[in-house]
Amino acid sequence: MTYCVGIRLNAGLVFLSDSRTNAGLDQISIFRKMIVYEKPGDRFMTLLSAGNLSISQSVREILQVEALPNGDDEPITIWNATSMFDAARVLGAAVRRVYEADGQALKNNGMDFVASFIFGGQIGGEAMRLFLVYSAGNFIEATRETCFFQIGESKYGKPILDRVLTPTTPLEEAAKCALVSMDSTLKSNLSVGLPLDLVVYENGRLECDQIACIDEQNPYFRMVRDSWGKRLREVFEAMDDPQWGSNTQTSTPLIVDAPRYEALKKIHNENEKVV
Repeated sequence: MTYCVGIRLNAGLVFLSDSRTNAGLDQISIFRKMIVYEKPGDRFMTLLSAGNLSISQSVREILQVEALPNGDDEPITIWNATSMFDAARVLGAAVRRVYEADGQALKNNGMDFVASFIFGGQIGGEAMRLFLVYSAGNFIEATRETCFFQIGESKYGKPILDRVLTPTTPLEEAAKCALVSMDSTLKSNLSVGLPLDLVVYENGRLECDQIACIDEQNPYFRMVRDSWGKRLREVFEAMDDPQWGSNTQTSTPLIVDAPRYEALKKIHNENEKVV
């Protein structure tokens, strides 16, 4: 399994991925889920992958040479596409090409064609864009209302992203949020594991030098893990316990007069009479 997150903000893009793959309890390995495509001054793109490792590796290889027909002009590749939309189309075509080659063989062996990708970046002359690409090669794009995508084991890390991220979130804060999201996933799911790969891209630069590989000895990530767990416990302990007495003097009563509460009491009383 894996966990990857891509975030698009006004200030830039953040990408984070783990590197654990497993085919059973005794077949756990480390494979990088992130790849960066960069031509400084012209384009910067990052690809994250989840799902069947053989599929995602094949897609990454084919993507380097995949081309879309473009009339009488030069075929479109990720290296000459004039828009991120066209680059995402090339990625989708690469996914479909792998399906045509391997899909039936996988099915014959009882395996599904499962792979998903986060693909984002910026090409000179247009705004940053971020896409979620599915196993069929089709894709959707991040918007102001949905400024991040997750693939893989996403449920554990989603709450913090939902609560913190907006398009105006600063890059550094978004990177911290992504790492907390990853830590929550690591805490709750053994199929996701270190090391992590992190990219923080600043809008308009068309190149990136903020790329980090994070292992268990990384001092910042260790601080995040320790601080987040400690602060969560502190906030939890500071919250009032529920007060059950109906006459309890509190500004946050658990029991309040409401039709549903009264109906529930009535059902309870009737059940007592039956007994």
